[in-house]
Amino acid sequence: MSAGAVRAFLARHGLAPHRDRGQNFLVDEGLADRLVELAGVARGDTVVEIGTGLGILTRALAARGARVVSIEVDAGIVRALRAEQALPEGVELLHADAVQFDLAGLVRAAAPPVRVVANLPYSASAPLLRRLLDLRDALCDWSLMLQRDLVDRLLAPPGTKQYGSLSVLHRLSVTLERKCTLRPGCFHPAPQVASAFVRFVPLAEPVLRAGELARVERLVRAAFSVRRKTLANALRAAGLPLAHGEALEATLQSAGLDTRVRAEQLDPALFLALTRALGVTPDAAAS
Repeated sequence: MSAGAVRAFLARHGLAPHRDRGQNFLVDEGLADRLVELAGVARGDTVVEIGTGLGILTRALAARGARVVSIEVDAGIVRALRAEQALPEGVELLHADAVQFDLAGLVRAAAPPVRVVANLPYSASAPLLRRLLDLRDALCDWSLMLQRDLVDRLLAPPGTKQYGSLSVLHRLSVTLERKCTLRPGCFHPAPQVASAFVRFVPLAEPVLRAGELARVERLVRAAFSVRRKTLANALRAAGLPLAHGEALEATLQSAGLDTRVRAEQLDPALFLALTRALGVTPDAAAS
């Protein structure tokens, strides 16, 4: 499907790309096939696709022999896809906002193995990334098209400006692999930035205990809330317990650090150790 074919499809139904929804439609069918291959999709898999768009990736997933459930927020696009019978037989198309939708219910009810594949709109990337971490025990993996700058943040090592809460939470939960980078011309309309396709695989030997991700998240977000502050001052400003207590000092000293350290200097394992040492509880306001 060329950019011209995309424009014609949209025009037939009185539609146009929605900037606020970050609609940038993939236009290269060969590339869609390659992405499905990179995602490791196999015959018999259940694939939850977030963001059907005009169906180019959906068709590639179905051609691979997967059972596909595709979620699309745009009612006009859903009507157009159904009117033109643009999706293969057997694909289940749901009109829903994936940010609000019961993804957990869908994933846990699906026949395993279950994967997620998505060309995520930039505006919805952060909340969906976090929700997928909570589903890591029910998914064999998830492969996402994301803004390249966001991918750089996810993969950033400690001690860099891009390293932050997203980096820490993902390193404690999954392995990440940047599969490829896509130029803006692969989409219509062309976005202002490059994109990257990343595969997330839950750790074979989990380091987090049940319910612990939310506890670590509270500590990490507090630690990075004011990057210029020391870790101790950032935690105190966030109202976390024992910010200057013996547990904090002992945990840092065991790693060869002191309380003047800043959040970006701590590796993910140390954030986990601090969460346990300080007895951090989940943020009730966020739950």
